[in-house]
Amino acid sequence: MSGFVGVFDSGVGGISVLRSLVAELPHEDFHYFGDSANAPYGEKTEARVLELSQDIVERFVMDGAKAIVIACNTATSAAAPTLRRAYPDLPIIGIEPALKPATEAPGHGRILVMATDITLRLDKYQELAATYGRDCEVISVPCPGLAGRIERGDLAAADLR
Repeated sequence: MSGFVGVFDSGVGGISVLRSLVAELPHEDFHYFGDSANAPYGEKTEARVLELSQDIVERFVMDGAKAIVIACNTATSAAAPTLRRAYPDLPIIGIEPALKPATEAPGHGRILVMATDITLRLDKYQELAATYGRDCEVISVPCPGLAGRIERGDLAAADLR
C-alpha cells in the first residue's frame, strides 16, 4: 500500500513516538506534524482539540496518508473516536496515559498520573482509571502549564520542582 503514516502531536513531544515508530518500521514513510502554533492542547476545550485534530487529519488524508498516529493523549481522548467514524477505512492509532502498564508493573499499589486537566476529565481517561485502577490507588493530578513548559524546554525552574 503506497502512502505515508501521518503522525501528529500538539507540539514536539510526539517526536519520541515518531522515533519509536521509525525504529520499528524503518522502511515506512512518515510525515510528522507538530502543532506548536496551538500547543498545548491540554489547555483548550474538547471541541477545539477536536477541530484542530480534524484539520490535521484531513490534510494528511488529502496528501495521501494510509494511517494516522495521534501522538498526543489529549487529542486521542478528544478526537480519536470521531476521527475513526469519519475515516472508517483509515487506521487511526492513539496514545493514551500508560495506566495499564503501570498497574501491571510489580509493586504498583499507588500510581501518580500527571496530565493536563482536559485529559483527566475526558471519558477515555476515566474509563482507563476505572478499568485498570481497580486494585490500586490512582492519584490524578492536573498540571496546568506543564505541557507548555515541556514544549519550551523550561524544566529547570525552581517552582517546577
